[in-house]
Amino acid sequence: MLKKFLNREKGITGLETAIILIAFVVVAAVFAYTTLSAGLFSTQKSQEAVYSGLKEAQSTLELKGNVIATANGTGANGVVKQISFTVSNVLGGEAIDFTAPTADAASTGIADSSSTNKVVINYIDQSQTVNDLYWTVTKLGGSDSDDLLENNEKFKITVGDTTAGAGGGNLIDALTTALNINTEFSLIIQTPVGAVLEIERTIPAFIDAIMNLR
Repeated sequence: MLKKFLNREKGITGLETAIILIAFVVVAAVFAYTTLSAGLFSTQKSQEAVYSGLKEAQSTLELKGNVIATANGTGANGVVKQISFTVSNVLGGEAIDFTAPTADAASTGIADSSSTNKVVINYIDQSQTVNDLYWTVTKLGGSDSDDLLENNEKFKITVGDTTAGAGGGNLIDALTTALNINTEFSLIIQTPVGAVLEIERTIPAFIDAIMNLR
């Protein structure tokens, strides 16, 4: 009986034990590698997001000073034909290309279709939206001669041209509804990288030849 009982006894050999142990080690190693890879990937993505956000913040424009409007007349019948303002780089960030748009020979007040300007200025009020207005740039203070708005530089941007025969046109040419008394409007300045700068102002009830739109 004892011999019969021992013949039916089953066990695990040392080789089988080794195979099972190796399988557990391999599974644990694969799991650890997957977890580590996922952690490194997540860290890399977080780092990219931080750098991307920093780059965008450093390429954002800041309005400096007042917004000046020039009109073609005074009183209730006056119409704004030009708006100018000064911008600089916030945080002393990356340079922004302010190559001005090409003047349209038809004097439409809109940038020519072949223009290579990277900064686009759009106009919005309650009755219309006009995209890619014609504008010019004037370097102020210690700004160098190139068209890059760099650290500690200030550029004066003028939307619309009041120079006779210049060919660019002005806001009177660009807008289907004139910008006149009590009109609330926005200028949207879009740069290649960075947040959009929105300038929102209201034309007063009496128009002067030169107005400070506070």
